[in-house]
Amino acid sequence: MRLTTKGRYAVTAMLDLALHGKNGPVSLAEISQRQDISLSYLEQLFSKLRRNDLVRSIRGPGGGYQLSRLDDEIFIADVVDAVNESVDATLCQGDNNCQQGKTCLTHHLWDDLSQQIHDFLSSISLATLVERNEVRRIAKRQDRKVQQRALDENLIQIQTRV
Repeated sequence: MRLTTKGRYAVTAMLDLALHGKNGPVSLAEISQRQDISLSYLEQLFSKLRRNDLVRSIRGPGGGYQLSRLDDEIFIADVVDAVNESVDATLCQGDNNCQQGKTCLTHHLWDDLSQQIHDFLSSISLATLVERNEVRRIAKRQDRKVQQRALDENLIQIQTRV
């Protein structure tokens, strides 16, 4: 059992949006810079998140994305489910055919584990993560990194003009 990149990136992007979306829409380019996630990959993820009513897009200058609900109403399991990610620990993806078409000896153990993981992720909201000190500390570090990168790029542009 493992959560793939798709699920991890979707949760990361949604947490970034929850952290930075308080003052208006957040562009995918900003999320891409802060989280080092490909812009085209984010576009694919946000298409699914929008279809599942977790985000809404705002068009025009200054546009971007916003959460479609309060951050305490969006749970990590919602995000994982929206991008069609599975936290299934069984070898058969829950089809009960793990041993030559039949249920294996430990199928129900792994199925129970899968349910426990989903229940755990269903109990954690974006708001819960936003409130964590370590999450806020990391977000500040990422913001400083992006700001420094922008300053460095401006300095290079100025130097090349001279």
